[in-house]
Amino acid sequence: MKLTSLIAAGIFFAAPLFAQEASDAVAPETTTELSAVALDEAVAAAQLAKAAGEAVTAQSWMLSVANPYAAQAGAKVLSEGGTAADAMVAVQAVLGLVEPQSSGLGGGAFLVWYDAKTGRLSTLDGRETAPLAARPTLFQDGAGQPLKFFDAVVGGRSVGVPGTPALMQEAHRRWGKANWAGLFSSGVALAESGFTVSARLADMVAGDAERLARDPVAGAYFLPDGRPVKAGELLKNPNYGQSLRDLAGMGVGPFYNGKLAKEIVAKVRNDVANPGVLSEIDFALYEVRERPPVCAAYRGHDICGMGPPSSGGLTVGQILGMLEQHVLTDAQDANAWRLIGDASRLGFADRGRYIADSDFVPVPTEGLLAPDYLVKRGALLSGDTALESVAAGTPEFDHSLNLADDEAIELPSTSHISIVDSYGNALSMTTTIENAFGSRLMVGGFLLNNELTDFSFRSHSDGVPIANRVEPGKRPRSSMAPTIVLKDGKPVVVVGSPGGSRIIPYVAKTLVAHLDWGLDAQQAVSLPHLINRFGTYDIEEGTSAEALSTPLQGMGYEVKARALNSGLHMIVLGEGGLFGGADPRREGIVLGQ
Repeated sequence: MKLTSLIAAGIFFAAPLFAQEASDAVAPETTTELSAVALDEAVAAAQLAKAAGEAVTAQSWMLSVANPYAAQAGAKVLSEGGTAADAMVAVQAVLGLVEPQSSGLGGGAFLVWYDAKTGRLSTLDGRETAPLAARPTLFQDGAGQPLKFFDAVVGGRSVGVPGTPALMQEAHRRWGKANWAGLFSSGVALAESGFTVSARLADMVAGDAERLARDPVAGAYFLPDGRPVKAGELLKNPNYGQSLRDLAGMGVGPFYNGKLAKEIVAKVRNDVANPGVLSEIDFALYEVRERPPVCAAYRGHDICGMGPPSSGGLTVGQILGMLEQHVLTDAQDANAWRLIGDASRLGFADRGRYIADSDFVPVPTEGLLAPDYLVKRGALLSGDTALESVAAGTPEFDHSLNLADDEAIELPSTSHISIVDSYGNALSMTTTIENAFGSRLMVGGFLLNNELTDFSFRSHSDGVPIANRVEPGKRPRSSMAPTIVLKDGKPVVVVGSPGGSRIIPYVAKTLVAHLDWGLDAQQAVSLPHLINRFGTYDIEEGTSAEALSTPLQGMGYEVKARALNSGLHMIVLGEGGLFGGADPRREGIVLGQ
């Protein structure tokens, strides 16, 4: 189904989106502003395409995001000549309203950017930071034992300094063309006039009602009159609308040095059951950091993503690098999944040993992706049965360091944004508040993250320090893997997913599906999941993948059928235009022109 003509109905002309001092980039003549009717028609067509398993096709620009409201907000910006960075701001502002359990102003994000004008790839780290008062024992009880996960999560203890607002502003400063204030108009309008609660949000609220009720503010919003919001109801969030108005009018200053910072700190520190140690100084010191992108070669492509403190780019690169020397026949071949699964296990072993915030712990980034090291690790896959055990390898270090294996817990949540604009720029951003509904604390109409529980609860193992232990000002390790694939220096794939530590095999598997098996964007994200991180082979229940259970068990794997709720968003840049897919497991869609 081609969505190359989204402007079938009346065009409207709003106040100018672009400031006079905007970038000198010139919008292509084909860019045309979309009317509200055309956007609604485009959403309906996109939903039909996804249901039919067909990739959406466009010529000028495209975005694949996790909610139709957010897709419309981004499409409007792109249709008016905005860049991918501009559209991301609009998309994120709306996602934080309509998908609050996954991402928002109270969370953090990683962004990968390809700049068409310079040909340069950049990555921005908007990960949350631990308070200066945090200590390695933050998630331990009085006897030095790790807390239970939700005992650590719910309340102020788990909240780190949010990075998403600062990342939004920094991306716009670097690559935006539109007037900053105008990018929040869709989010403000929806917050104040109301949006229709989706079935997914309603189901998740109902499933987490008891924890949400522990905060009176979150309880009043998600559980009006003491009952969970229902699908189809109109939900208004004027407090969030005011937070967006403040960002639009004053930038992120008030968030990090003003009213909102004070309110967040007070909420965290005064939480009765589980207080945290955030301070206003922590907010004032926060900064987005540019990191070197990490790239690995695979099938004549460069697979590029986010480096530490994310483990996503390195581990996806390792998995594919180990598979490079092997033939992956097709998606129905159990041996192909043996290779993919054990490569993933080896990558996760290295991840658990070596990867953490590189500002605090030296990470052997080059050694982990060195071709000779990956050939050596990949050779371990040469048998025909499952590896009996896996262990971290010994990549080349430029120093000596003794580290123990990590024990961090990452449960599925998060959201992903993939965008290609009419100038040829590409953006891949994974954004999160960590666990669904984060800390369950609400300020300014948005939820605060529980990102600090991505640290290892243990600081040492048998006297050996764990790289991903809690330290003051440190950023917890992540599995987010926003990815841009380059061919001869040009982007050919933009992809990413939510899903906790499963993000890594979701993204790796999807790239194999496209690059090895020739699946298009929609087919690749729809392909049933088979993933193996720590030994057990998780197979997506109720799908054709279950037919592989018996042969995989015959190879020596323990197999478990379970729900695997990814949220992949993929754009392929190829001959004939842009081709997009959105994960059928969630409510996201693709729009393009």
